[in-house]
Amino acid sequence: MSNLSISIPDESAAYEPGSEAELDLSWDLDEAPSRLVLRVVWNTAGKGDQDLKITKVVTIDSPGRSGSKTLVIVLPWGPYSFSGKLISLQWGFELIAFPSSESIREEFTLAPEGREVRLLANKA
Repeated sequence: MSNLSISIPDESAAYEPGSEAELDLSWDLDEAPSRLVLRVVWNTAGKGDQDLKITKVVTIDSPGRSGSKTLVIVLPWGPYSFSGKLISLQWGFELIAFPSSESIREEFTLAPEGREVRLLANKA
């Protein structure tokens, strides 16, 4: 059985824009992948079109069938994580094994003071 893991030592998984995130990656796969790819992404969810943007990619070539690696990633300055009545913006770390495309995602918050921005409904 294959296993991919992203551990975030900072249990809150909340970061200031432009800060560093330390990630512990581990894998134990049925077959050795040609590469592992860690992506830092944001996506929107809610009503309307959904957007996805990849902001950073780190490739680990010929990682072997199993192993582990610690990475320190400098996070972008934005956009901030937010939630509103109709739409939200979420950040995630995604680890993908190729060519199988097995993957895992760990979400995190990126905003001032590490707190998601809450959009309030405008009352008329």
